[in-house]
Amino acid sequence: MPKIKTHRGAAKRFKVAKSGRIKHQLTNKRHILTKKTSKRKRQLRATAYLTGTSEKNMKELLPYS
Repeated sequence: MPKIKTHRGAAKRFKVAKSGRIKHQLTNKRHILTKKTSKRKRQLRATAYLTGTSEKNMKELLPYS
């Protein structure tokens, strides 16, 4: 049986933490930042973790991580 290919787009956006959970950056921090408050922009710097079905689907796209 052939090896499963890693989804390269997903590999660039998601990382597997040591705990096995999938971490990612929050959205809405790329442009149109002038109307967003400093507090909102600061909170968007944090990383987040996928949960539930999203995490299960992502693990299929990142088979060897």
